[in-house]
Amino acid sequence: MRIREPDGTVRTFTNEARRAQIMHAAIETIAEHGFAGATFARITERAGLSSPRLISYHFGSKDGLIQQIVVEIYTSAARFMAERIQAEETAAGRLRAYLESNLEYLRDHARDMAALTEIGPHLRTPAGEPYTSQTAQEPGVLGLEELLRAGQDSGEFRDFDLRSMALVIRGAVEAAAQRLRGGPGLDFDAYRREVVTTFTLATRRT
Repeated sequence: MRIREPDGTVRTFTNEARRAQIMHAAIETIAEHGFAGATFARITERAGLSSPRLISYHFGSKDGLIQQIVVEIYTSAARFMAERIQAEETAAGRLRAYLESNLEYLRDHARDMAALTEIGPHLRTPAGEPYTSQTAQEPGVLGLEELLRAGQDSGEFRDFDLRSMALVIRGAVEAAAQRLRGGPGLDFDAYRREVVTTFTLATRRT
């Protein structure tokens, strides 16, 4: 079966499977060897490909491969979280689902997160400027602000500064992500419970 993209590109299920195979191998290679060490030769070997040319065929360049990896990981995480959040009927439930699903995704996709950490300093905006941590976090912060605003509008949440609360919540999530690599370990289940309790108490109307 063939799939025609809006730009006219035609993809087959076989091609999509090969692209997924290459991206998985690239993520594993980046997580293990770092961004600079993730050469086409290493990715080719890990993916079990016959030639690095197959990577170029599917992604054009290392930049193209890296950009697709970032899109894939963020899309996968957003889909996982959205399903959990949308299943809740209250603002408090949606905030709890946001926190739990975000932290669970980090825990269950540690290699993806490690690869993103390595990739981050090398990403560029369409204007060619480096992404900053603030740039990368801004879409998530804005979405969280909307979730919190809905809670205030419904009367479930107390009056607080939306931007500040969103940044504090994102900081708690990012702190967990940083603990995935090196240093003292983290009991993610305990951390998740404490984060949910903390922000449930911090946002609810007393």
